[in-house]
Amino acid sequence: MKVETLTSPVAFEELVEMADDAGVKLEITGGIPTWEAFPGPRHQKAVGRIFVTIERSSESDCGCVQLLDTYIKFPDGSLKRPDIAIFCEEPPDQDEALEEIPEAVLEVLSKDYEKKDTEIGAPFYLKQGVKDVILFDPRTREVTHRRRDGDRLLKSPVTIQLECGCQITV
Repeated sequence: MKVETLTSPVAFEELVEMADDAGVKLEITGGIPTWEAFPGPRHQKAVGRIFVTIERSSESDCGCVQLLDTYIKFPDGSLKRPDIAIFCEEPPDQDEALEEIPEAVLEVLSKDYEKKDTEIGAPFYLKQGVKDVILFDPRTREVTHRRRDGDRLLKSPVTIQLECGCQITV
């Protein structure tokens, strides 16, 4: 099997459009393209429930700004689309991928696509400087909270304090 690295932004934009037309979500992590089918109701309902719980802790000056399913371009050229990305500052309004590194990301695991988030995505995010990576499996209610200093396995519902000063209930 031959794996090719994608480097041209024009080629990627064309691939994204084709993927969207085909009903798949495309990402490129370290030059390796991955895809998954558009999320189903269980996935989207979980994202919605979690999204509304994100708030700033009283002693924090982080804005806890959340974006859903937005392309983020990382310094190595990788393009990821976390289910929820949390930033301390309001990202700019633009049509292109953001180039700001989120403080935290949450990925809701989709059936048959778990490895994309657990084995590829989570280590990548941490390596790129994301402080908190949260993985939630809505079928088992398992929550994995990953930081550079280690992982915690939790059970939903649980409230997690993020390094940036925000909290999230999964």
